Amino acid sequence: MPLAIEMVRRIDELFAIEREINGLTPMQRLAVRQERSKPLVEDLERWMRDERGKLSAKHPLAKAMSYMLNRWQAFARFLDDGCICMSNNAAERAVRPVAVGRKNWTFCGSDSGGQRAAVMYTLIQSARLNDVDPKAWLSDVLARIADHPARRIEELLPWRWKLARQQNAQAA
Repeated sequence: MPLAIEMVRRIDELFAIEREINGLTPMQRLAVRQERSKPLVEDLERWMRDERGKLSAKHPLAKAMSYMLNRWQAFARFLDDGCICMSNNAAERAVRPVAVGRKNWTFCGSDSGGQRAAVMYTLIQSARLNDVDPKAWLSDVLARIADHPARRIEELLPWRWKLARQQNAQAA
């Protein structure tokens, strides 16, 4: 279906730009998005509205276009913020293990057990998202937490823990 192929080609152009700017600062990404991605997004919206009008409302591609166009503001949000990803693929991958194990979570034993499990999964995923080995981080934090002042608990968060490790390594 040539129309679907054209839509994928246009969206892939946007992803190609995102791959190029991956790793740049948020301000740099924002500048590139404003210069290169914004015109493509504006053109994509015009093109989709025009092409959708040529299709029957019941056509599967028209339904897909309507779905995206009804959420256009949310889709285009990445153009105005260099910190936002164009897609939610990373978030989807992050929650996949929880979704896959959903049935298992019903056997936490109690509501408080479920809440503890949720806290642990959140901490582990936070470590992963900050490029911190969850096992090393948890081992270190659990060994030190009893003697750690409660008012400085934020020092044990994965990103702070990682920074402290890096600073200690540089000082050594």
